[in-house]
Amino acid sequence: SLASSKMVVTVLMVAEKPSIAQTLAEALSGPKKFNTRSGVSPACKVHEYEGDFYGQKAWFKVTSCAGHVYSIDFPPEFNNWDRVDPLVLFGAPTVKNEANPKLRMPKHFQSEAKGCNYLVLWLDCDREGENICYEVIDNVVPNLSSAGGQQQVWRAQFSSLAPVDLKKAMATLGSPNKDMSDSVDARAEMDLKLGCAFTRFQTKYFQGKYGDLDTNLVSYGPCQTPTLWFCVKRSDEITAFQPESYYTIDVMVQKAGRDLNLTWDRGQVFDMPVCTLFLNIVQQAKNAKVTDVSQKEDRAARPQALNTVSMLKMASTKLGMGPQEAMHKAERLYLDGYLTYPRTETNTYPKNFDLQAAVRAQSNHPHWGEYSQNLLRNGLAKAREGVDMGDHPPITPVRAATEGQLGDAWRLYDMITRHFLATVSGDCKFLRTRVHFSIDSEGFSVTGRKVIDPGYTAIQRSGEMEDVMVPDFAKGESVSIAKCSMGSHKTRPPSYLTESDLLTLMEKHGIGTDASMATHINNICERNYVTLGEGRKLIPTQLGIALVHGYQMVDNELVIPKVRANMEKNCTLVADGKAEVYPVVQHCLRLFREKFIYYVKNVDLVDQLFESIFKTLEAAGRPLSRCGECNRYLSVVDRKPVRMFCKTCNRIFKMPQNGQMKLYKEIRCPLDNYELVFVANKVGKSYPICPMCYDDPPFGQKEEQGKHWNLDHPIYKKYRPAVMSCIADNCPGTLCLDIDSAPKWQIDCNICLQQLSIFEDKAHKVKVTQDTCEDCGSMLLDVVFNKGKSPVPDGSAERKACLACDDVFNSLTVSKTGKGFFRRNPGAKGKGKGKGKKGKGKGKQMSEEDKAEERGRMLAKQKK
Repeated sequence: SLASSKMVVTVLMVAEKPSIAQTLAEALSGPKKFNTRSGVSPACKVHEYEGDFYGQKAWFKVTSCAGHVYSIDFPPEFNNWDRVDPLVLFGAPTVKNEANPKLRMPKHFQSEAKGCNYLVLWLDCDREGENICYEVIDNVVPNLSSAGGQQQVWRAQFSSLAPVDLKKAMATLGSPNKDMSDSVDARAEMDLKLGCAFTRFQTKYFQGKYGDLDTNLVSYGPCQTPTLWFCVKRSDEITAFQPESYYTIDVMVQKAGRDLNLTWDRGQVFDMPVCTLFLNIVQQAKNAKVTDVSQKEDRAARPQALNTVSMLKMASTKLGMGPQEAMHKAERLYLDGYLTYPRTETNTYPKNFDLQAAVRAQSNHPHWGEYSQNLLRNGLAKAREGVDMGDHPPITPVRAATEGQLGDAWRLYDMITRHFLATVSGDCKFLRTRVHFSIDSEGFSVTGRKVIDPGYTAIQRSGEMEDVMVPDFAKGESVSIAKCSMGSHKTRPPSYLTESDLLTLMEKHGIGTDASMATHINNICERNYVTLGEGRKLIPTQLGIALVHGYQMVDNELVIPKVRANMEKNCTLVADGKAEVYPVVQHCLRLFREKFIYYVKNVDLVDQLFESIFKTLEAAGRPLSRCGECNRYLSVVDRKPVRMFCKTCNRIFKMPQNGQMKLYKEIRCPLDNYELVFVANKVGKSYPICPMCYDDPPFGQKEEQGKHWNLDHPIYKKYRPAVMSCIADNCPGTLCLDIDSAPKWQIDCNICLQQLSIFEDKAHKVKVTQDTCEDCGSMLLDVVFNKGKSPVPDGSAERKACLACDDVFNSLTVSKTGKGFFRRNPGAKGKGKGKGKKGKGKGKQMSEEDKAEERGRMLAKQKK
C-alpha cells in the first residue's frame, strides 16, 4: 500500500469561498499549525499542513474558488443586439466564460493540481455547489498524478462550519453528483436563451418608441415575470374592488364598574332594514341575561423549525428587512460559523441532530443564557414534525454571539436564535373564558383569556400573549345595558402583497428555489416593475402593470406560474437522475420559440397599452444638436436609458448614462458632420462626443463601445490631446488635457475617473506639443504662465517640459482622487507613453492626424 511504502500523498481540498478554506484548515490541521501562501489567483490563498488521509501520510493543500468559476453566455458574434435577430438565440450555441477573468481561477486550480493525488471538494451542498464541483473537476483532474487506481475525486457533505461537523464530513467522504450539476446547466441555458430573446426584442421595440419608461431594460425572465404577475394580479383585484356596506349591532354592558363591549353572534348583516329590525328588538330590553359561562384550556403551538423561505418571510415581517438583504446577512453568518447552511427547504430536525448541544452553545449568552439553562434543566420539548426534503437541516445557530461581534447582522441572528429556542420550548397555554348573553333571544358574547404557561412566547418576542381580563359572571345573572347602537361599515379591498405574502405564493406555485426567490423579488424592484411601499408592500408601477396586461392579451402562459413550475419540475427530474439534459432543454426551447414568434407578431396589442400610458420619444425629448444627415435637430431623452434620436432619419443613438449634456460650441464632427455634444459628470470630468461616433465607433474594437473616448478620433486629438499613461492602478487608459478646463487646468483619463489638477492658478495657456520626454515617453507641455505668477526659479513666463519628470511641473500637479502624484522613475522608459503604444506622438504629428481623419471619413462613408 501507499502507506507501507512510506509515500506521502498530496490532497487538494477546494472550498467555495476563501473564508471557508481558512476555517477548514483551522479545523482539520489539528494542533499542527498550517502555512499560508499565495496562489495564482489574487483572491484565493492556499493553506498547507501535514496529516493523514485514510491511513496514508498526506500533505494537504486547502484553497477555494470565489463562487462560480464559469458563467454561461453566447459567443461574441451573438452579443450584438443590432445585428442578431433575437429568434436566432433559441438555437444559438453557448459557451462557458470565466466568471471573473481577473481572479484567474482555472489557472489557479491547474497550477495547484500538479503533483496532487486526490481532490476533495468542499463546495456548498446544494445544486449550485454541485455544479461548481464539476467546474473545479474540469480544471483539476487532468493535472492530477496517479493514485494507484484508487478513487481520486471525493465530495464532503456538511451543513455547518463547526469543527466537529467538518471533521465528521472528512471522515465520511462521498462522490459528487453529476445529475444535480446537470440540472443547474439545464436551467442556466433555458433562462439565458428565453430571457435574452424576449428582453432584447422588448427593449429595442419599446425604448425605440417611448421616452419615459424609466428603466434600462424591459426585461423578461421565466421566474421574474410570474413573480411580477402575482403583484399585478393583487393590484388588479384592488382596482376592481367595489366596497359594500354592512351593519353590526354594538352593545355595551356594565359589570363591576367596567364597560364591556359584546360581540353579536350573527356577526354582521348586509341589509340595513334587517339590522334595524334586530336593533329595535334589542333596544326594548334593559338587561342582558347570562346564558352560559365556559372555560377551556387552549394552547398556541410552538413554531416549526426554520427553512429559508420561512426565515425570509420572518425577516421581512418582523425586522423590515428585504429578502435579498436577509439572504446576504444569513450567508455571512454561515461563513463566519454562527449559523448552519442558510439555503434549505427542510423544516424538521433530523433524528441525529444534536439539539441539546445547540441549546448548550447558548447557555452563557447574556440575553437568553438563563432561558437556555432552564430548557436544559427541565428537558427540551419535542420539536414539531415538518417536511424533510433531504437537503440540509433547518437554519440553526451553531455558536453564541453578541451584537458587538455581529454588527448589522445581529438583528437577524437574534431572530433566528430566539426562533430556534422557541422550537424546543413548550406550547403557550392559556385559559379561555367565554360568557354568552341573551338580549330578547338575540345572542351576544364576550371572550377573555389568561396565560397559564407562556411557553415559547417567553423567548420569541413577537409571540407574547397579553391577558384579556373578564369579570366573573354567573349563569342566569342579569347585567344592565349601558349602550346599544347600530354600526355602519364598508368592506375593504385586499392590501398589496407584502414580500412575505409573495414568498408564500412563490413557494406554493414552485417559482424559483429557496436559493433564488430573494433574487427574483429584488429584480422586479430594480427593473422598476414594482416599488416598495410602507410595510414592505410591493406596489406595481405603470410599466409593470402594462407589461403583464400586455402578455396576458397576447399569451397568458408567458406570465402565469404554471409554465415556470413545469420547467422547475423538469430540472428536478434531471437532478434526480430521471431525465436527460438535452431533451428537457430542447422541449422547453421549442415551446418558448413558438411563443416568441407569436408574441413578436402580436406585439401591437402590448404597444396599444404602452401608447395609452407612456410618452413617445418625441414628446419626452428636448432638442439639442443637429443631425449630420438631415441637418434637423436631434433630441435627447434625459431619463434612463439616456439616448438621442432623429425623428426625420428615424435613428436612435446610445449615449453616456451618467452626466449632463449640452451643445459643444456648435462644432461638427469632421467624420460625419454631426454637431458635437458636451458631456459633464458629477466628478468634474467632461468631454465632447459625436452622437454617431459614440453609437457606432469608427475606431477601436466593437466591445469597447461606450467605455471610453478613442484617441485616434480627430475630435480628441484636437480637444482632448493625450499627455501620458494613466497613473491609476490597473488602468490601461491615457491622461488627456482638458482644453476647456482653463483657468483651472486639469487632465482626465479617457477610461477611468482619474483626474489631475495642474498648475493651480498660475497657467494662462497650456498646450500639448508634438515632442516626447526622453526619459518617460510622455508628451511635453508648453505652458505660458500668468503675469507675476511664474513658478520657474528664473521667473520666465513660458516653459516647455514633462509633467512627470520636471520638478517645477510635478510640484504643481495634484490628483483629485486623493492619491499623490509622484515623479516617475526616469529610467522606466515608456511608462508615461502618451497614447498607449510606444512611438505615438513622435514625428510629423499633423500628417498622422490628417491620415486618421481621412481614414475616419472613409469608414463613415462605407457605413452610410
